Amino acid sequence: MSDVTDAVAHFAEHGSAVPALVLASLAALLATAGFRTRWSRRHGQAPPADDTGARPPTTERTAGTGPTGRETTGSEQSGSAPGGSEHGGESALWRMRTTVRDAPGSLAVLCAALAERRIDILSLQTHPLAEGTVDEFLLRAPGELSGTELADLVTAAGGARTWTERADAHDLVDAPTRVLALAARTALDAAELPLALRQLLGRCTIRSVPATAEARTGAGAAQEVPPEGTLEDTVLRLRAPEGGVISVERPHLPFTPAEFARARALVELDARLGPRIPHARDVLTLSEGSDITVRRADTRDVPAAKAMHERCSARTLGLRYHGPVGDADRYLNHLLSPRFGRTLAAQTASGRIVALGHLLWDGDETEVALLVEDGWQRRGIGGELLGRLVAMAADTGCESVYAVTQASNTGMVAAMRGLGLPLDYQIEEGTLVVTARLDPVARSGAPLPHGERIGRE
Repeated sequence: MSDVTDAVAHFAEHGSAVPALVLASLAALLATAGFRTRWSRRHGQAPPADDTGARPPTTERTAGTGPTGRETTGSEQSGSAPGGSEHGGESALWRMRTTVRDAPGSLAVLCAALAERRIDILSLQTHPLAEGTVDEFLLRAPGELSGTELADLVTAAGGARTWTERADAHDLVDAPTRVLALAARTALDAAELPLALRQLLGRCTIRSVPATAEARTGAGAAQEVPPEGTLEDTVLRLRAPEGGVISVERPHLPFTPAEFARARALVELDARLGPRIPHARDVLTLSEGSDITVRRADTRDVPAAKAMHERCSARTLGLRYHGPVGDADRYLNHLLSPRFGRTLAAQTASGRIVALGHLLWDGDETEVALLVEDGWQRRGIGGELLGRLVAMAADTGCESVYAVTQASNTGMVAAMRGLGLPLDYQIEEGTLVVTARLDPVARSGAPLPHGERIGRE
């Protein structure tokens, strides 16, 4: 993994000296290799490197939600592709982890038990521990076999602390291709680090605790986490490149030392490359004929974003932030940080930012938020930004996004309805929470933007 980190960092740091054809060839190689790893709750398919959200959402089925860390840390055994069982009938793919005694013949007994039930071992990775070995399998089993039956079978054959989860054909991607693609995604876009960690570690909760918050609460302070990070069973903590701590929790399955080392390598890559976002820009024509540019934004845009806030009316700011608004510096650094999500900015030909749209990773949930300067409201800009943000969320595998607003914010409610997605409404103490479901069927019919002209809201 460190070799991948060094190679990708070298390309990114010397991008101007690398011919475009070489970079294009690298991208084609990754695409041809078939990097299709998925995570069912979110963050499956990698979005384009130059990403402003202008694309229709994916309609492909997501994969299982378990850990996908299967780089070679021991032995690897490969089998045929999934499909119909060679013994006839339907078959199913399973991902399984179990702890086996570190004694000669222990693994052989387990493999024999699987073979007796006509279960094919498509791949096997070993994670040596101080006591015993965690073996991770990708299995093709008869369709009628349940996860509970599979776990009972393995336990009877000597396995302990067995974990099983359904998988699909995307999990057959080879480990070096997957790791290289994750490193490339992280190198191109700082906002990809949390997503890459989720793809690397499977279903988990990732929280970024900024240094300012640590100073106030004393919880998870950076000084309490050594430079190499900490691993405590189901929780790993790493120092964030910008200060603070990245905390990863996976209560259903302890992390192995190998997974911890891989996560640390991705964070080190992010730290070496520094702030970066894709540079793509889309020029869109409003209905009255004027043009705006939509692009990604980050903390380097804080001064321009603060100036936009100062031009907004108290009512507009109150609808966005649900109450009195204080010093924008307190929250704009968080909102514009790639560590907490993605931000789209709409700017005029002179470069003045007139609207901001945020896609925020909120633990296991995803929030969308909009702010449009008063003089630019009711021109379709908010709906355009929202559609692009939801397209980004769909591409990363999110099942839903939610917006927190007020019932009087008719513009935001209309923009959510304009997505053409199933919506749920909840009112909590006068606050309206609108949730849009991004299931594959709904995503396939969502009229998300990918044109050059937008109309009025």
